[in-house]
Amino acid sequence: MSQRTIERRGRNYVDGAWQEETRNARLFENRDPATGQLLSLYPDSRRQDVDRAIEAAQTAFSSWRRIPVAKRGEILLKAMRILESRKEELARAMTREMGKVLNETRGDVQEAIDTALYFAGEGRRFFGQTTTSELADKFSMTVRMPVGVCALITPWNFPMAIPSWKIFPALLCGNTVVLKPSPLTPDSAMHFVEALEEAGIPPGVVNLVYGAGKTVGVWLTQDPRVHLVSFTGSSAVGAQVGAMCAKTYKKCSLEMGGKNAQVVMDDADLELALEGALWGAFGTTGQRCTATSRLIVHEKVYKKFTDALVARAKRLKIGNGLDPQTEMGPLVSEIQRERVHRYVQIGLKKDKARLLTGGRMLAEGPHAQGYFYAPTVFEGSPDMTIAREEIFGPVTIVMKVKSFDEAIDVLNNTDYGLSGSIYTRDINRVMRAIRDMQTGITYINAPTIGAEVHLPFGGIKHTGNGHREAGTAALDIFSEWKAVYIDYSGKLQRAQIDDH
Repeated sequence: MSQRTIERRGRNYVDGAWQEETRNARLFENRDPATGQLLSLYPDSRRQDVDRAIEAAQTAFSSWRRIPVAKRGEILLKAMRILESRKEELARAMTREMGKVLNETRGDVQEAIDTALYFAGEGRRFFGQTTTSELADKFSMTVRMPVGVCALITPWNFPMAIPSWKIFPALLCGNTVVLKPSPLTPDSAMHFVEALEEAGIPPGVVNLVYGAGKTVGVWLTQDPRVHLVSFTGSSAVGAQVGAMCAKTYKKCSLEMGGKNAQVVMDDADLELALEGALWGAFGTTGQRCTATSRLIVHEKVYKKFTDALVARAKRLKIGNGLDPQTEMGPLVSEIQRERVHRYVQIGLKKDKARLLTGGRMLAEGPHAQGYFYAPTVFEGSPDMTIAREEIFGPVTIVMKVKSFDEAIDVLNNTDYGLSGSIYTRDINRVMRAIRDMQTGITYINAPTIGAEVHLPFGGIKHTGNGHREAGTAALDIFSEWKAVYIDYSGKLQRAQIDDH
Protein backbone atom coordinates (compact mmCIF):
# COMPACT_ATOMS: atom_id res chain seq x y z
CA MET A 1 0.00 0.00 0.00
CA SER A 2 1.10 3.54 -0.72
CA GLN A 3 2.64 5.50 2.16
CA ARG A 4 2.14 9.01 0.81
CA THR A 5 2.10 11.92 3.24
CA ILE A 6 -1.20 12.23 5.05
CA GLU A 7 -3.38 15.26 4.49
CA ARG A 8 -4.77 15.74 7.96
CA ARG A 9 -5.19 14.62 11.54
CA GLY A 10 -8.75 14.39 12.79
CA ARG A 11 -9.97 15.36 16.23
CA ASN A 12 -12.83 14.57 18.57
CA TYR A 13 -15.54 17.21 18.94
CA VAL A 14 -16.66 17.75 22.53
CA ASP A 15 -18.61 20.57 24.17
CA GLY A 16 -18.54 22.75 21.07
CA ALA A 17 -14.79 22.50 20.37
CA TRP A 18 -12.47 20.36 18.29
CA GLN A 19 -10.22 18.75 20.87
CA GLU A 20 -6.46 18.93 20.85
CA GLU A 21 -4.78 15.57 20.44
CA THR A 22 -3.80 13.97 23.74
CA ARG A 23 -0.08 13.53 24.13
CA ASN A 24 1.02 10.04 23.07
CA ALA A 25 -2.54 9.35 21.89
CA ARG A 26 -3.19 6.16 19.99
CA LEU A 27 -4.09 6.87 16.36
CA PHE A 28 -5.72 4.86 13.60
CA GLU A 29 -5.34 5.23 9.84
CA ASN A 30 -7.97 6.28 7.33
CA ARG A 31 -7.07 4.86 3.90
CA ASP A 32 -8.56 5.05 0.44
CA PRO A 33 -9.74 1.47 -0.27
CA ALA A 34 -9.22 1.93 -4.02
CA THR A 35 -5.62 3.17 -3.91
CA GLY A 36 -4.29 2.44 -0.45
CA GLN A 37 -3.44 6.11 0.02
CA LEU A 38 -3.26 7.22 3.64
CA LEU A 39 -5.80 10.03 3.91
CA SER A 40 -5.68 10.96 7.58
CA LEU A 41 -5.08 9.85 11.14
CA TYR A 42 -7.71 9.88 13.87
CA PRO A 43 -7.61 9.41 17.63
CA ASP A 44 -8.44 6.04 19.13
CA SER A 45 -10.24 7.66 22.05
CA ARG A 46 -9.53 6.81 25.65
CA ARG A 47 -12.00 6.41 28.50
CA GLN A 48 -11.46 10.00 29.67
CA ASP A 49 -12.34 11.27 26.17
CA VAL A 50 -15.64 9.39 26.29
CA ASP A 51 -16.32 10.63 29.82
CA ARG A 52 -15.85 14.24 28.73
CA ALA A 53 -18.23 13.77 25.81
CA ILE A 54 -20.94 12.20 27.98
CA GLU A 55 -20.52 14.90 30.63
CA ALA A 56 -20.82 17.63 27.99
CA ALA A 57 -23.98 16.04 26.60
CA GLN A 58 -25.43 15.62 30.07
CA THR A 59 -24.80 19.27 30.95
CA ALA A 60 -26.22 20.58 27.66
CA PHE A 61 -29.39 18.50 27.93
CA SER A 62 -31.08 20.68 30.54
CA SER A 63 -31.02 23.77 28.29
CA TRP A 64 -31.42 22.10 24.89
CA ARG A 65 -34.59 20.26 25.92
CA ARG A 66 -36.22 23.62 26.74
CA ILE A 67 -35.62 25.16 23.33
CA PRO A 68 -38.91 25.10 21.39
CA VAL A 69 -39.15 22.17 19.01
CA ALA A 70 -39.73 24.46 16.03
CA LYS A 71 -36.50 26.32 16.84
CA ARG A 72 -34.61 23.04 17.03
CA GLY A 73 -36.07 22.19 13.63
CA GLU A 74 -34.78 25.48 12.22
CA ILE A 75 -31.22 24.47 13.12
CA LEU A 76 -31.73 21.21 11.22
CA LEU A 77 -32.91 23.24 8.24
CA LYS A 78 -29.73 25.32 8.36
CA ALA A 79 -27.66 22.12 8.50
CA MET A 80 -29.57 20.83 5.48
CA ARG A 81 -28.66 23.92 3.47
CA ILE A 82 -24.99 23.59 4.42
CA LEU A 83 -24.92 19.92 3.39
CA GLU A 84 -26.70 20.81 0.15
CA SER A 85 -24.14 23.49 -0.70
CA ARG A 86 -21.26 21.04 -0.15
CA LYS A 87 -22.83 17.91 -1.63
CA GLU A 88 -20.24 17.28 -4.33
CA GLU A 89 -17.28 17.96 -2.03
CA LEU A 90 -18.68 15.65 0.67
CA ALA A 91 -19.52 12.92 -1.84
CA ARG A 92 -16.00 12.88 -3.29
CA ALA A 93 -14.48 12.75 0.20
CA MET A 94 -16.77 9.85 1.07
CA THR A 95 -15.80 7.89 -2.05
CA ARG A 96 -12.14 8.33 -1.18
CA GLU A 97 -12.52 6.85 2.30
CA MET A 98 -15.30 4.31 1.72
CA GLY A 99 -14.93 3.31 -1.94
CA LYS A 100 -18.44 3.25 -3.35
CA VAL A 101 -18.99 4.98 -6.66
CA LEU A 102 -19.56 8.72 -6.80
CA ASN A 103 -23.22 8.49 -7.79
CA GLU A 104 -23.84 6.43 -4.66
CA THR A 105 -21.96 8.76 -2.33
CA ARG A 106 -23.91 11.67 -3.80
CA GLY A 107 -27.00 9.69 -2.90
CA ASP A 108 -25.65 9.14 0.61
CA VAL A 109 -25.23 12.88 1.16
CA GLN A 110 -28.62 13.52 -0.45
CA GLU A 111 -30.22 11.14 2.04
CA ALA A 112 -28.78 13.21 4.89
CA ILE A 113 -30.14 16.34 3.19
CA ASP A 114 -33.58 14.76 2.79
CA THR A 115 -33.59 13.55 6.39
CA ALA A 116 -32.71 17.01 7.70
CA LEU A 117 -35.53 18.55 5.65
CA TYR A 118 -38.00 15.93 6.82
CA PHE A 119 -37.29 16.32 10.52
CA ALA A 120 -37.05 20.10 10.28
CA GLY A 121 -40.66 19.92 9.07
CA GLU A 122 -41.58 17.68 11.99
CA GLY A 123 -40.58 20.58 14.23
CA ARG A 124 -43.90 22.15 13.22
CA ARG A 125 -45.80 18.85 13.50
CA PHE A 126 -44.54 17.43 16.78
CA PHE A 127 -47.97 16.06 17.45
CA GLY A 128 -49.35 14.41 20.54
CA GLN A 129 -52.99 13.44 21.01
CA THR A 130 -55.94 14.96 22.79
CA THR A 131 -58.71 12.66 23.90
CA THR A 132 -61.70 12.44 26.18
CA SER A 133 -61.74 11.44 29.83
CA GLU A 134 -64.18 9.01 31.37
CA LEU A 135 -64.72 11.58 34.12
CA ALA A 136 -66.54 14.90 33.95
CA ASP A 137 -64.59 18.17 33.87
CA LYS A 138 -61.33 16.43 33.08
CA PHE A 139 -59.03 16.89 30.04
CA SER A 140 -56.55 14.31 28.71
CA MET A 141 -53.66 14.55 26.27
CA THR A 142 -50.30 13.05 25.38
CA VAL A 143 -47.02 14.85 24.68
CA ARG A 144 -43.57 13.70 23.57
CA MET A 145 -40.66 14.20 25.97
CA PRO A 146 -36.92 13.80 25.26
CA VAL A 147 -35.09 10.72 26.51
CA GLY A 148 -31.76 12.32 27.53
CA VAL A 149 -28.20 11.56 26.43
CA CYS A 150 -28.15 9.32 23.35
CA ALA A 151 -25.15 7.26 22.19
CA LEU A 152 -25.26 6.74 18.43
CA ILE A 153 -23.06 3.95 17.04
CA THR A 154 -22.94 3.97 13.25
CA PRO A 155 -21.36 1.84 10.48
CA TRP A 156 -19.15 2.65 7.52
CA ASN A 157 -21.36 1.68 4.57
CA PHE A 158 -23.60 4.78 4.76
CA PRO A 159 -21.34 7.12 6.72
CA MET A 160 -23.53 10.21 6.41
CA ALA A 161 -27.02 8.85 5.74
CA ILE A 162 -27.20 6.56 8.78
CA PRO A 163 -25.85 9.15 11.25
CA SER A 164 -28.48 11.53 9.85
CA TRP A 165 -31.23 8.98 10.56
CA LYS A 166 -30.20 9.04 14.20
CA ILE A 167 -28.88 12.54 14.91
CA PHE A 168 -31.64 14.62 13.32
CA PRO A 169 -34.65 12.98 15.05
CA ALA A 170 -32.68 12.74 18.30
CA LEU A 171 -31.97 16.47 18.25
CA LEU A 172 -35.48 17.40 17.19
CA CYS A 173 -36.88 15.50 20.17
CA GLY A 174 -34.66 17.50 22.53
CA ASN A 175 -31.94 14.95 23.22
CA THR A 176 -28.20 15.49 23.24
CA VAL A 177 -25.93 13.01 21.49
CA VAL A 178 -22.53 11.37 21.45
CA LEU A 179 -21.74 9.97 18.00
CA LYS A 180 -19.27 7.11 17.61
CA PRO A 181 -18.76 6.50 13.88
CA SER A 182 -16.93 3.61 12.29
CA PRO A 183 -13.12 3.98 12.31
CA LEU A 184 -13.26 3.19 8.58
CA THR A 185 -15.12 6.40 7.64
CA PRO A 186 -14.05 9.13 10.08
CA ASP A 187 -13.91 11.97 7.54
CA SER A 188 -17.61 11.76 6.72
CA ALA A 189 -18.53 11.95 10.41
CA MET A 190 -16.31 14.99 10.82
CA HIS A 191 -17.91 16.71 7.83
CA PHE A 192 -21.38 15.97 9.17
CA VAL A 193 -20.62 17.46 12.59
CA GLU A 194 -18.95 20.47 10.96
CA ALA A 195 -22.24 21.20 9.20
CA LEU A 196 -24.14 21.02 12.49
CA GLU A 197 -21.58 23.26 14.17
CA GLU A 198 -21.89 25.85 11.41
CA ALA A 199 -25.68 25.61 11.63
CA GLY A 200 -25.47 26.84 15.22
CA ILE A 201 -25.91 23.73 17.34
CA PRO A 202 -25.11 24.77 20.95
CA PRO A 203 -21.97 23.43 22.70
CA GLY A 204 -22.40 19.95 24.16
CA VAL A 205 -25.55 19.10 22.22
CA VAL A 206 -23.60 17.11 19.61
CA ASN A 207 -20.34 15.37 20.52
CA LEU A 208 -18.13 13.19 18.34
CA VAL A 209 -15.68 10.59 19.63
CA TYR A 210 -13.64 8.27 17.45
CA GLY A 211 -12.49 4.79 18.30
CA ALA A 212 -13.20 1.08 18.24
CA GLY A 213 -16.49 -0.53 19.12
CA LYS A 214 -14.87 -2.86 21.66
CA THR A 215 -13.64 0.16 23.65
CA VAL A 216 -15.51 3.39 22.89
CA GLY A 217 -18.73 1.58 21.91
CA VAL A 218 -18.70 -0.53 25.08
CA TRP A 219 -17.95 2.46 27.33
CA LEU A 220 -20.85 4.41 25.86
CA THR A 221 -23.21 1.46 26.14
CA GLN A 222 -22.33 0.68 29.75
CA ASP A 223 -22.30 4.24 31.10
CA PRO A 224 -25.37 4.94 33.29
CA ARG A 225 -25.39 8.60 32.21
CA VAL A 226 -26.36 7.46 28.70
CA HIS A 227 -30.12 6.95 28.47
CA LEU A 228 -30.44 5.53 24.96
CA VAL A 229 -28.23 3.61 22.55
CA SER A 230 -29.01 3.49 18.84
CA PHE A 231 -26.84 0.93 17.06
CA THR A 232 -26.52 -0.09 13.42
CA GLY A 233 -24.28 -3.05 12.64
CA SER A 234 -24.11 -6.82 12.73
CA SER A 235 -26.66 -8.96 14.54
CA ALA A 236 -23.95 -10.58 16.67
CA VAL A 237 -22.68 -7.25 17.99
CA GLY A 238 -26.22 -5.88 18.26
CA ALA A 239 -27.18 -8.73 20.60
CA GLN A 240 -24.27 -7.77 22.85
CA VAL A 241 -25.30 -4.11 22.78
CA GLY A 242 -28.86 -5.04 23.73
CA ALA A 243 -27.68 -7.17 26.64
CA MET A 244 -25.45 -4.39 27.97
CA CYS A 245 -28.23 -1.82 27.68
CA ALA A 246 -30.59 -4.03 29.65
CA LYS A 247 -28.24 -4.01 32.64
CA THR A 248 -28.59 -0.23 33.04
CA TYR A 249 -32.23 0.01 31.84
CA LYS A 250 -31.36 1.95 28.72
CA LYS A 251 -33.67 2.43 25.80
CA CYS A 252 -32.09 0.53 22.91
CA SER A 253 -32.67 0.60 19.17
CA LEU A 254 -30.95 -2.05 17.05
CA GLU A 255 -30.81 -2.10 13.24
CA MET A 256 -28.82 -5.16 12.21
CA GLY A 257 -28.23 -7.66 9.45
CA GLY A 258 -30.15 -9.04 6.53
CA LYS A 259 -30.19 -11.95 4.10
CA ASN A 260 -32.52 -10.40 1.59
CA ALA A 261 -34.09 -12.16 -1.37
CA GLN A 262 -35.51 -11.14 -4.71
CA VAL A 263 -38.15 -13.43 -6.19
CA VAL A 264 -38.46 -13.63 -9.99
CA MET A 265 -41.69 -15.27 -11.11
CA ASP A 266 -42.37 -16.83 -14.51
CA ASP A 267 -44.49 -13.83 -15.59
CA ALA A 268 -41.91 -11.21 -14.58
CA ASP A 269 -40.44 -8.55 -16.83
CA LEU A 270 -37.07 -10.31 -16.98
CA GLU A 271 -35.04 -7.33 -18.13
CA LEU A 272 -36.43 -5.25 -15.27
CA ALA A 273 -35.80 -8.08 -12.82
CA LEU A 274 -32.25 -8.44 -14.11
CA GLU A 275 -31.54 -4.74 -13.63
CA GLY A 276 -32.94 -4.99 -10.12
CA ALA A 277 -30.80 -8.01 -9.29
CA LEU A 278 -27.60 -6.39 -10.52
CA TRP A 279 -28.24 -3.19 -8.60
CA GLY A 280 -29.43 -5.02 -5.48
CA ALA A 281 -26.57 -7.52 -5.38
CA PHE A 282 -23.63 -5.37 -6.50
CA GLY A 283 -24.61 -1.80 -5.63
CA THR A 284 -22.32 -0.51 -2.86
CA THR A 285 -20.24 -3.64 -3.66
CA GLY A 286 -22.89 -5.65 -1.83
CA GLN A 287 -22.12 -3.80 1.40
CA ARG A 288 -25.71 -2.99 2.37
CA CYS A 289 -27.87 -4.60 5.03
CA THR A 290 -30.58 -4.63 2.32
CA ALA A 291 -28.36 -6.12 -0.40
CA THR A 292 -29.86 -8.84 -2.62
CA SER A 293 -27.81 -11.80 -1.47
CA ARG A 294 -30.39 -14.39 -2.59
CA LEU A 295 -32.19 -14.69 -5.93
CA ILE A 296 -35.20 -17.03 -5.99
CA VAL A 297 -36.17 -17.74 -9.59
CA HIS A 298 -39.06 -19.72 -11.07
CA GLU A 299 -37.91 -22.78 -12.98
CA LYS A 300 -39.62 -21.66 -16.20
CA VAL A 301 -37.36 -18.59 -16.51
CA TYR A 302 -34.44 -19.82 -14.43
CA LYS A 303 -31.92 -20.56 -17.18
CA LYS A 304 -32.68 -17.45 -19.22
CA PHE A 305 -32.48 -15.19 -16.19
CA THR A 306 -29.38 -16.81 -14.70
CA ASP A 307 -27.46 -16.82 -17.98
CA ALA A 308 -28.22 -13.12 -18.47
CA LEU A 309 -27.27 -12.31 -14.86
CA VAL A 310 -23.90 -14.01 -15.17
CA ALA A 311 -23.17 -12.34 -18.50
CA ARG A 312 -24.00 -8.90 -17.12
CA ALA A 313 -22.07 -9.46 -13.89
CA LYS A 314 -18.96 -10.34 -15.90
CA ARG A 315 -19.22 -7.04 -17.79
CA LEU A 316 -19.48 -4.78 -14.73
CA LYS A 317 -16.64 -2.25 -14.69
CA ILE A 318 -14.76 -2.51 -11.40
CA GLY A 319 -12.50 0.31 -10.30
CA ASN A 320 -12.00 3.53 -8.39
CA GLY A 321 -15.35 5.02 -7.44
CA LEU A 322 -14.19 8.49 -8.53
CA ASP A 323 -13.99 7.27 -12.14
CA PRO A 324 -17.37 8.05 -13.75
CA GLN A 325 -17.12 4.83 -15.80
CA THR A 326 -16.88 2.63 -12.70
CA GLU A 327 -19.96 0.57 -11.86
CA MET A 328 -18.67 -1.12 -8.71
CA GLY A 329 -15.93 0.05 -6.36
CA PRO A 330 -13.71 -1.80 -3.88
CA LEU A 331 -14.65 -3.34 -0.58
CA VAL A 332 -14.05 -1.00 2.32
CA SER A 333 -10.99 -2.78 3.77
CA GLU A 334 -8.68 -5.74 3.44
CA ILE A 335 -10.40 -7.36 6.43
CA GLN A 336 -13.75 -7.08 4.67
CA ARG A 337 -12.31 -8.53 1.46
CA GLU A 338 -10.86 -11.46 3.38
CA ARG A 339 -14.25 -12.05 5.01
CA VAL A 340 -15.95 -12.15 1.62
CA HIS A 341 -13.34 -14.51 0.20
CA ARG A 342 -13.67 -16.76 3.23
CA TYR A 343 -17.40 -17.12 2.53
CA VAL A 344 -16.70 -17.85 -1.11
CA GLN A 345 -14.42 -20.68 -0.04
CA ILE A 346 -17.17 -21.98 2.26
CA GLY A 347 -19.53 -21.90 -0.70
CA LEU A 348 -17.11 -23.91 -2.80
CA LYS A 349 -15.74 -26.40 -0.28
CA LYS A 350 -18.41 -26.88 2.38
CA ASP A 351 -21.62 -26.08 0.54
CA LYS A 352 -20.45 -27.53 -2.79
CA ALA A 353 -22.28 -24.67 -4.51
CA ARG A 354 -21.72 -24.17 -8.21
CA LEU A 355 -19.70 -21.02 -8.93
CA LEU A 356 -21.10 -19.31 -12.03
CA THR A 357 -18.78 -16.29 -12.07
CA GLY A 358 -16.37 -14.38 -9.87
CA GLY A 359 -15.13 -15.91 -6.63
CA ARG A 360 -11.73 -14.21 -6.69
CA MET A 361 -9.87 -11.16 -5.48
CA LEU A 362 -8.86 -8.62 -8.09
CA ALA A 363 -5.27 -7.62 -7.32
CA GLU A 364 -3.54 -6.85 -10.59
CA GLY A 365 -3.18 -3.84 -12.88
CA PRO A 366 -5.60 -1.05 -11.93
CA HIS A 367 -6.81 -3.13 -8.99
CA ALA A 368 -3.39 -3.82 -7.49
CA GLN A 369 -3.50 -1.19 -4.73
CA GLY A 370 -7.11 -1.61 -3.57
CA TYR A 371 -9.51 -4.08 -2.00
CA PHE A 372 -11.33 -5.21 -5.11
CA TYR A 373 -13.36 -8.37 -5.56
CA ALA A 374 -15.04 -9.82 -8.62
CA PRO A 375 -18.86 -9.82 -8.72
CA THR A 376 -19.74 -13.36 -7.66
CA VAL A 377 -22.76 -15.51 -8.51
CA PHE A 378 -23.36 -18.98 -7.05
CA GLU A 379 -26.00 -21.54 -7.90
CA GLY A 380 -27.22 -23.41 -4.85
CA SER A 381 -29.94 -24.32 -2.39
CA PRO A 382 -31.56 -22.70 0.68
CA ASP A 383 -29.76 -24.88 3.24
CA MET A 384 -26.26 -23.74 2.23
CA THR A 385 -24.24 -21.53 4.56
CA ILE A 386 -23.83 -18.88 1.87
CA ALA A 387 -27.63 -18.81 1.52
CA ARG A 388 -28.16 -18.33 5.28
CA GLU A 389 -25.37 -16.11 6.64
CA GLU A 390 -24.79 -12.46 5.84
CA ILE A 391 -21.68 -12.03 3.67
CA PHE A 392 -21.77 -8.25 3.13
CA GLY A 393 -20.00 -8.28 -0.19
CA PRO A 394 -20.61 -8.69 -3.94
CA VAL A 395 -21.86 -12.28 -3.65
CA THR A 396 -25.32 -13.60 -4.47
CA ILE A 397 -26.77 -17.11 -4.76
CA VAL A 398 -29.40 -18.12 -7.32
CA MET A 399 -31.96 -20.77 -6.34
CA LYS A 400 -34.62 -22.49 -8.46
CA VAL A 401 -38.24 -22.90 -7.32
CA LYS A 402 -41.34 -24.44 -8.89
CA SER A 403 -44.10 -22.17 -7.58
CA PHE A 404 -45.01 -18.92 -5.88
CA ASP A 405 -45.67 -20.70 -2.58
CA GLU A 406 -42.26 -22.35 -2.66
CA ALA A 407 -40.64 -19.00 -3.45
CA ILE A 408 -42.22 -17.37 -0.40
CA ASP A 409 -41.23 -20.33 1.79
CA VAL A 410 -37.61 -20.04 0.63
CA LEU A 411 -37.61 -16.26 1.10
CA ASN A 412 -38.88 -16.62 4.68
CA ASN A 413 -36.50 -19.45 5.53
CA THR A 414 -33.89 -17.23 7.17
CA ASP A 415 -32.98 -15.85 10.57
CA TYR A 416 -33.31 -12.33 9.16
CA GLY A 417 -36.29 -10.27 8.06
CA LEU A 418 -35.23 -6.93 6.64
CA SER A 419 -36.06 -6.59 2.95
CA GLY A 420 -37.62 -8.68 0.21
CA SER A 421 -38.82 -8.12 -3.34
CA ILE A 422 -40.85 -9.86 -6.00
CA TYR A 423 -41.08 -9.37 -9.75
CA THR A 424 -44.45 -10.40 -11.17
CA ARG A 425 -47.32 -8.99 -13.25
CA ASP A 426 -49.94 -10.92 -11.26
CA ILE A 427 -51.80 -8.65 -8.80
CA ASN A 428 -52.95 -11.65 -6.79
CA ARG A 429 -49.35 -12.70 -6.24
CA VAL A 430 -48.46 -9.12 -5.37
CA MET A 431 -51.07 -8.94 -2.63
CA ARG A 432 -50.15 -12.34 -1.23
CA ALA A 433 -46.47 -11.39 -1.22
CA ILE A 434 -47.21 -8.20 0.72
CA ARG A 435 -49.15 -10.28 3.24
CA ASP A 436 -46.82 -13.28 3.50
CA MET A 437 -43.25 -11.95 3.18
CA GLN A 438 -41.67 -11.92 6.64
CA THR A 439 -39.83 -8.66 6.09
CA GLY A 440 -39.97 -5.13 7.43
CA ILE A 441 -39.63 -3.78 3.88
CA THR A 442 -41.31 -5.26 0.81
CA TYR A 443 -40.69 -4.17 -2.78
CA ILE A 444 -42.87 -4.99 -5.77
CA ASN A 445 -41.09 -4.99 -9.16
CA ALA A 446 -38.11 -3.23 -7.58
CA PRO A 447 -34.85 -4.43 -5.98
CA THR A 448 -34.38 -5.03 -2.26
CA ILE A 449 -32.53 -1.72 -1.85
CA GLY A 450 -33.76 1.86 -2.13
CA ALA A 451 -35.46 2.98 1.11
CA GLU A 452 -36.84 6.52 1.34
CA VAL A 453 -36.47 8.76 4.39
CA HIS A 454 -40.17 9.31 5.16
CA LEU A 455 -40.97 5.60 5.51
CA PRO A 456 -39.99 3.41 8.47
CA PHE A 457 -36.79 1.40 8.00
CA GLY A 458 -36.05 -1.84 9.82
CA GLY A 459 -36.91 -5.49 10.05
CA ILE A 460 -37.94 -8.46 12.15
CA LYS A 461 -36.28 -11.60 13.54
CA HIS A 462 -32.50 -11.12 13.95
CA THR A 463 -32.62 -7.89 11.94
CA GLY A 464 -33.88 -5.68 14.78
CA ASN A 465 -35.47 -5.37 18.18
CA GLY A 466 -38.82 -3.92 17.14
CA HIS A 467 -37.90 -0.30 16.50
CA ARG A 468 -37.83 1.45 13.14
CA GLU A 469 -35.60 4.22 11.85
CA ALA A 470 -36.60 7.06 9.51
CA GLY A 471 -40.03 8.61 9.13
CA THR A 472 -42.22 9.41 12.12
CA ALA A 473 -41.33 6.00 13.55
CA ALA A 474 -37.93 7.42 14.50
CA LEU A 475 -39.65 9.88 16.84
CA ASP A 476 -40.85 6.92 18.89
CA ILE A 477 -37.23 5.86 19.42
CA PHE A 478 -35.96 9.26 20.51
CA SER A 479 -38.89 10.43 22.63
CA GLU A 480 -40.98 9.15 25.51
CA TRP A 481 -44.75 9.49 25.63
CA LYS A 482 -46.17 11.35 28.61
CA ALA A 483 -49.86 11.10 29.44
CA VAL A 484 -51.30 14.29 30.96
CA TYR A 485 -54.58 14.60 32.93
CA ILE A 486 -56.02 18.01 33.85
CA ASP A 487 -58.88 17.88 36.34
CA TYR A 488 -60.86 21.14 36.61
CA SER A 489 -63.80 19.73 38.57
CA GLY A 490 -62.55 21.04 41.91
CA LYS A 491 -63.11 17.70 43.60
CA LEU A 492 -61.48 14.28 43.90
CA GLN A 493 -62.44 12.02 41.03
CA ARG A 494 -61.42 8.37 40.88
CA ALA A 495 -61.01 6.69 37.49
CA GLN A 496 -62.56 3.23 37.20
CA ILE A 497 -64.25 3.69 40.60
CA ASP A 498 -66.65 6.64 40.61
CA ASP A 499 -69.93 6.11 38.76
CA HIS A 500 -69.21 2.39 38.25
